[in-house]
Amino acid sequence: MSAYAALSAAGYRAYTRDKTTLFFTFAFPLLFLVVFGLIFSGQEVDETGRPYISYIAPGVLSWGVANAAVFGVAFVLMQWRRDDLLRLIRMTPTRLSAVIGSRYGLALVIGLVQAAVFVLTALLPPFGLELSGDWPLALPVLLLGITAFLAIGVVIGSFTRTPEAVAAVANCVMVPMAFLSGSFYPLDAMPSWLQTLSWALPLRYFNDGVSAAVTGDGGATDILAACGGLAAFALVFGLLGLRTFRWSDRT
Repeated sequence: MSAYAALSAAGYRAYTRDKTTLFFTFAFPLLFLVVFGLIFSGQEVDETGRPYISYIAPGVLSWGVANAAVFGVAFVLMQWRRDDLLRLIRMTPTRLSAVIGSRYGLALVIGLVQAAVFVLTALLPPFGLELSGDWPLALPVLLLGITAFLAIGVVIGSFTRTPEAVAAVANCVMVPMAFLSGSFYPLDAMPSWLQTLSWALPLRYFNDGVSAAVTGDGGATDILAACGGLAAFALVFGLLGLRTFRWSDRT
């Protein structure tokens, strides 16, 4: 526990001192909300008759939280391994669970704060998001979503060796997934084959779960299905992350 506490405290201090990263972690998703919210203000999706904001807000929210989880852990693991910090940590009684657990705790805090700031902004009159009474059910979706995407970040951070490689791989994973999972464009307006393909992507379940809870676009069954899908992805990528994790680039 002392190792976990020390790593968590160090991670928190490093994160809050990096003002650029801190700013863009929260500002980047809000930028997409402002752009898409103003462009599609007052418009409805023809296929469903629902306002665009009910698709845009949950989708951009889940993508922003997932993006922060992936990049946050991937960059740190790569940098710590490149600077031989992980090798030094390994020489102490610190276990791998403390290293990953400390990053997980920080990712949860960041993700929950991101979600709160984002939803409060989307509720403002220029955007007009209507919050469902089931919005507290978004919490388990957020927790499982952060878990799944942090596991993906562990995999990326375990085999990349430079910041450029982390950015390239993570963007190649997250940007196409955002479009194919309905974060930036309603899935109902996409071809049926793309809608089918989206079920193979964890962000689809994240989007659906957040949307069902925040906007009421679905019920408890949809939220449960989203949680089940995210849990499965978290398990698969978590096991893969443990298999690929390296303490040093020398091995």
